[in-house]
Amino acid sequence: MSQQNMNCNINNNSSNNIPVSEVYWSLVEKADKKFSKIRDLPYYERNRYDTYFYKVFKVYTQLWKFQQENREKLVEAGLKRWEIGEIASRIAQLYFGQYMRTSDMSYLSESYIFYDAILTREYFRDGLYQHLNLANKQLRFLARFLMVCLVLNRREMVHQLVNHLKMLLDECKRTFPETDFKEWKLVVQEIVRFLKADTAFMNIRPLRYSLVLDPHPDALLHVATSAANRSLRLRDAILSSYHYNEVKFSELTLDAFRMLQCLEWEPSGSFFQSNNIKIGQNGAPGPSRVNYSQDIADPTLPPNPRKAILHRPSVTHFIAVLATICEELPPDGVLLIYLSASGVEPSMNTGDNSNRNFESHTISSDAYSTSPSSSTNNSTNPTLQRRRGECLCYQTGCLQFGTRGNGGLSCIYPSDIIPFTRRPLFIVIDSDGSESFKAISGAEKGEPAAMLLSPSSSILIAGTDFSRSPSGSLFTIFLTAPLQAFCLLIGVSGSEIEMDKYKKAETLLSSSLNDWGSTLATSDDLDHVWAQILSDPFLRRLLLRFIFCWTVLTLYAPTFEKKKFQPECMPCLPESVLPMSKISQTVVLQMANIFGATNKFIFLEGIVLPESRETEH
Repeated sequence: MSQQNMNCNINNNSSNNIPVSEVYWSLVEKADKKFSKIRDLPYYERNRYDTYFYKVFKVYTQLWKFQQENREKLVEAGLKRWEIGEIASRIAQLYFGQYMRTSDMSYLSESYIFYDAILTREYFRDGLYQHLNLANKQLRFLARFLMVCLVLNRREMVHQLVNHLKMLLDECKRTFPETDFKEWKLVVQEIVRFLKADTAFMNIRPLRYSLVLDPHPDALLHVATSAANRSLRLRDAILSSYHYNEVKFSELTLDAFRMLQCLEWEPSGSFFQSNNIKIGQNGAPGPSRVNYSQDIADPTLPPNPRKAILHRPSVTHFIAVLATICEELPPDGVLLIYLSASGVEPSMNTGDNSNRNFESHTISSDAYSTSPSSSTNNSTNPTLQRRRGECLCYQTGCLQFGTRGNGGLSCIYPSDIIPFTRRPLFIVIDSDGSESFKAISGAEKGEPAAMLLSPSSSILIAGTDFSRSPSGSLFTIFLTAPLQAFCLLIGVSGSEIEMDKYKKAETLLSSSLNDWGSTLATSDDLDHVWAQILSDPFLRRLLLRFIFCWTVLTLYAPTFEKKKFQPECMPCLPESVLPMSKISQTVVLQMANIFGATNKFIFLEGIVLPESRETEH
């Protein structure tokens, strides 16, 4: 309905002497029906529901304007403040849902504005402790606002809301003693545990791509046209993480939360300056303010890649999402798949052996054998024999995305992904079963996949499993906050970090990542799979941080040259950037020297600090 028709209808209603309250409640009913439909729609389908969103939003805009213009009459007719708050909350939910569908930060900002207005104007306060229904509305509002603030990285407001939530819950338990608020107790426990893991130290700098701190896309050295026959862009991502008792808030796990931010643009430089996090004495972020009336989007930058966040997906749901996104992927697009879960060895699920054997046979046959003659020739080729053997071995494992004991319904195998390699994929596997996914390489159906695979064994430091520390997965931290990962590995915590050393290390790391990028771009033996994605700033940054992670874990003394503690990538990278190259070892030596931790690493003979660099230790 157009705005003109809407106004005509309202005018007609007025001329027909229909009470204002009846017009209002008619609009409320219409808006509720449309909201209930869009609330249950999936987030992952590109543009399919945009038109419906705008229709729903138009109804709520109409409703909001009508109650503003007729507030006095409506209040006289019995309109309560909490009912106004309910409309504002629905609008905020619409904005947040549209952010989840599009990854457009402006929707997230608008959601914040509406939730902040509800909090400031205390729409749900009147009668809060007289009616259990109102108490639950306020609790739900605070939980939703918390999620928006977390994703927007408004940490000062997050801590305020947590305190609000705790106090409200305590008061509700006293006021309504017959009611069990167990579910809300769990919500409070989740957010407290989440903030304890995602400390101010982990957020010293934005996880999002910042034009203040990261290279501008236009300044990146691109691969020569002869090396990359096309330039691909990250358009979509699937992020899914599941581990027993892992840190999460609602359905957003800590690892997926970090990856989500890592694949978005940080708002403008002025926004970052006002939002810069300072670590307080108690470890909480210091005060920061920002004017949300400013336009936080940079029109010169491409849109954020769309992201589908899947919490404990069944294999059928995962495949449905994967198929839909691949179908809608633009011609120049790359789909990133991030999977973080525990690996399952074949011996742990022997009842499914026949299925895995069939999958292994299918992959082996498709990849390496097309005719009797080729089979005969391959039998004498040791390289192909080795690759076939590896494929059969690795394919037997999978990732567990749910509780054990329900067969393969919550297991994701490499063979589940292979049919979708007709489109360009950038696959990140963070699991002790990552090695199984090597089976994808060489078995693709048209587009060779780029893969970053975590170490298959955990790093133990002082009895702590450091692959999944209280701060999250070490491999994922290396990809999203590499300097913090390095500090965690060498035992430097946020409470004892010296900021002058941190800033020096940040400058060195940034320069080293740029050098690695230039080395790759000018390399004559860079595989075209990497060459075609190197111009994308998000994928380029992930790859360069992976090189840093690979080098650090290779040279780390307790795991020196132990393959099971090292990440891997496929296809191979040029020798000039491999961990044992002089340039790579020198970077780690310089980083360790800044923190006085050179004794925690093993370097080859001849690797020394550059003469131009001051020696601090």
